Amino acid sequence: MSKVEEFVDIVVVGAGHAGCEAALACARMGMETVMFTVSVDSIALMPCNPNIGGSSKGHLVREIDALGGEMGKNIDRTFIQSKMLNQSKGPAVHSLRAQADKSDYSRSMRMVLERTEHLSIRQMEVTELIVEHGVLTGVRTYSGAIYHCKAAILCTGTYLKARCIYGDVSVHTGPNGLQAANYLTDSLKENGVKMYRFKTGTPARIAKKSIDFSKMEEQKGDVRIVPFSFTTDPESIQKEQVSCWLTYTNEETHKIIRENLDRSPLYSGMIEGTGPRYCPSIEDKVVRFADKNRHQVFIEPEGIHTDEMYIGGMSSSLPEDVQIAMYRSVPGLEHAQIVRNAYAIEYDCIDARNLALSLEFKKISGLFSAGQFNGSSGYEEAAAQGLIAGINAARKVQGKEPLILDRSEAYIGVLIDDLVTKENREPYRMMTSRAEYRLLLRQDNADLRLTKKGYEVGLISEEWYQKLLKKEQEIEAETKRVEATHIGANAKVQACLAKHGSTSLKTSASLAELIRRPELSYEALAEIDEERPHLPADVCEEVNINIKYAGYLERQMKQVEQFRKMERKKIPADLDYEAVPSLRTEARQKLSQYRPESIGQASRLAGVSPADVSVLLVYLASTGHRGENEQNER
Repeated sequence: MSKVEEFVDIVVVGAGHAGCEAALACARMGMETVMFTVSVDSIALMPCNPNIGGSSKGHLVREIDALGGEMGKNIDRTFIQSKMLNQSKGPAVHSLRAQADKSDYSRSMRMVLERTEHLSIRQMEVTELIVEHGVLTGVRTYSGAIYHCKAAILCTGTYLKARCIYGDVSVHTGPNGLQAANYLTDSLKENGVKMYRFKTGTPARIAKKSIDFSKMEEQKGDVRIVPFSFTTDPESIQKEQVSCWLTYTNEETHKIIRENLDRSPLYSGMIEGTGPRYCPSIEDKVVRFADKNRHQVFIEPEGIHTDEMYIGGMSSSLPEDVQIAMYRSVPGLEHAQIVRNAYAIEYDCIDARNLALSLEFKKISGLFSAGQFNGSSGYEEAAAQGLIAGINAARKVQGKEPLILDRSEAYIGVLIDDLVTKENREPYRMMTSRAEYRLLLRQDNADLRLTKKGYEVGLISEEWYQKLLKKEQEIEAETKRVEATHIGANAKVQACLAKHGSTSLKTSASLAELIRRPELSYEALAEIDEERPHLPADVCEEVNINIKYAGYLERQMKQVEQFRKMERKKIPADLDYEAVPSLRTEARQKLSQYRPESIGQASRLAGVSPADVSVLLVYLASTGHRGENEQNER
């Protein structure tokens, strides 16, 4: 066995999207960091869909960027098509989505990591955690080398005891045929960590030359490309884009699938893990939505340096011969040549309720985790957790309090709170509907919400912070000016209103009153706003939203204040729930097991009722345990 011993500040296990953000955050905060991966060639790998962002996921990427993460910058460097989704709806659900050149995305992120000070990359499997009296002190690798550290972050993705399956073929390998990590699970179990078995899947890849695009609907990118990163100059990314294509399954496709369900490992019992409800395989769709006679199929390029095409919407674990027949029944794919078979992948993960909101294990000090290892799905969810885990591991080493984002501050806060509070029986996927305060948590204002926090932890430069402060001042000043500016019912104004299908004025009105009309906007009124200053497009967007949705925003802010009152009512970490009279047995068991940090978090635990929360509040008050909120009010 190796006699190598190294001393570092932080160890990151895994180099997927969570591991990359975690390692960069730690290193950029001055921590000597080593990142382990089973293959250096798999850094920032996109083993499934070749895109970043999408509904709600685009919000996460913007928030990662606002805090000082890398994902938004990297996709801006490597995208081949970009589109803002849901533009026909309100700004709360606008979400950016970009097709990536997969190989370029990975190569670009790897270069950033390799050139980052305080960060080393090591191709080696971590097999064991070294824990002494409940404190993580290091890790041991397959070679026997020991890396002593002050904190570690597990970002193992779908690699722990991974198994790829299609039909009756089962291969003990990670995604894309990469080596699985087969030993760390045992070490986790030895340290009291309960493991779950989850499943995800990916569609086949087919050769572009075998596709008949004339039978499909072309899907082009936006004419004006919007960057993910607030630091990217929009003019620098306006370029020619690659098209995607839309086709549909049909009754023949569904017939082939139904006739072969007995050969699907999903239904034969061969697959043990639970799959994602919101990203089902095509056989799942056909069974669960039997009334639908077709399902969308998106044909997406894997990159500009390859002719492999991704078959979005048709992930599967059916046998190879069934896959060939199934894909070839789809219009435009009649002569499809499969390059890589679709497959399901099973892997070990944890019950994230064993984690604090900082993503540190409650019972193992110094051990953090992020990404699919925590029971989530998706590149964006993984990267968001990786960034927070990295920040908090570094802050722990620095002797500082963790950065906690609550549900009213960020989609990242919703994501982490859901993971560590709720029982997730399947891979968790972020959705806009999960965010109670989504009108406040828009993708356009992520920098206004979070960049100050990124600056405080040391991930945002002074230059960018000063730009943010200037932007805030411009938004505030212009909003006040528009509210105070009145215009008369003159001919020019009436003509402008008529042009936009708006009712004419009978008396003067403020610009703000006009902007609140559904058919008008800040931009639409530019021609009659004679005192309007020249402002950046992002400032104008915020002014328009702030004015148009002022009533709704104010109402949601009041809801947030009520929410925060509950979050500020802290629960002592050592509270004996057995001593709390009148608590139901189930609530007592759940509270004792997961030890919520606040009354708000306790209220979101499955098995804890509003009546239990009331009992807990009365008990805390009667025993002199005052939350932070009550102490401040005194």
